[in-house]
Amino acid sequence: MEKSGHLELMPSFDIASEVDLQELDNALNQARKEVTTRFDFKNAGAEIEDEKTLVIIRAADGFKLKALLEIIMGKLAKRNISLKNIDPQKPEVAPTGHARQEIKIKQGLEPEKAKEISQYIRDLKLKVTAQIQEQQVRVQGKNRDDLQEVIAALRKKDFDVALAFKNFRD
Repeated sequence: MEKSGHLELMPSFDIASEVDLQELDNALNQARKEVTTRFDFKNAGAEIEDEKTLVIIRAADGFKLKALLEIIMGKLAKRNISLKNIDPQKPEVAPTGHARQEIKIKQGLEPEKAKEISQYIRDLKLKVTAQIQEQQVRVQGKNRDDLQEVIAALRKKDFDVALAFKNFRD
């Protein structure tokens, strides 16, 4: 435990990729409310089911399902939830016409993405270290300017996930 106490003295920050679940819930509630007021969704059997990191939507047919997905994506964008962390799966349409679709909510950095980010940071050739810790990457360095340079470089590059920089410590 003594070693980690020594490392904590260096300036550091964490790179994470998270969706604010409260904002997700708010967006889904707004979408539900809009669906109940829209004439084109009357008797469409439109449902939005939320299971934290998985949203399941259902509708009477594929066309209504697509419209429902568009409403949800619009509400998420308005609540500043990055659509990079929203992964709609292939819609399933039953022979009876009923349609269902899962929308995965990406929480945390997947191991491959964390490795890609760590490698990118190493390739910057700055005096910093990048360590993968669970589903985030911790970046440490003696010089605060180097850390800020890493953040600036990461913001310019698209990693196909939303990156958040947290716990900046001097």
